[in-house]
Amino acid sequence: MNRIDFFKKFGIELKNEKRITEAFTHTSYSNEHKVNSYERLEFLGDAVLELATSEYFYLKTNLKEGDMTKTRASFVCEHALATYGKEIGLEQLILVGHGQEGKINDTIIADVFESVLGAIYLECGYEVAKDYCYQIIMPYIKSDTHFLTDYKSLLQELVQTGKESVSYNLVSESGPAHDRTFKIEVKIDGIIYGEGIGKSKKEAEQKAAYNAYQKRAR
Repeated sequence: MNRIDFFKKFGIELKNEKRITEAFTHTSYSNEHKVNSYERLEFLGDAVLELATSEYFYLKTNLKEGDMTKTRASFVCEHALATYGKEIGLEQLILVGHGQEGKINDTIIADVFESVLGAIYLECGYEVAKDYCYQIIMPYIKSDTHFLTDYKSLLQELVQTGKESVSYNLVSESGPAHDRTFKIEVKIDGIIYGEGIGKSKKEAEQKAAYNAYQKRAR
């Protein structure tokens, strides 16, 4: 499946091939080939996604403001976006540089989900972009899928019985100021049990905790 056919399966026709390619171009590829990456489209797509999902929960539910915020967060978090992206086949269409080949992670897939949405918005307008969102996300909302879980608390409960200590350490941070990426490691009694990468320290910590929890819960 090529990139133009990808959009056609959602009933969308995009004619700007340059923008289509840009939506799938990781910075590693853009640096090697001197072309634009998806970062600016991702910024735009993030805003469209927030508006579309906010509109849905406002119009279709009777949730209070705080509950709408929490519920929406579950369906637009990185884990959720990466899940959607894998299901619709984004991973196979992403352009990466030689050093990034075979290393397309959830963060990249989630970013591309948003950049593709940004491209659809620019080419076809908000209503088409919203319909695209709803086609993909609605089945998860209707099945009450839960993407956000507090694995830090679960891990703490798991190790408390043995009176072990849990600590989170920042390994690295990279990227421009408006788009930082953090890598966190979690240690249990000084031993590294997991690592996590996220757009915020909290997100990276949750991923690290999830990784450690999966190992300790076996």
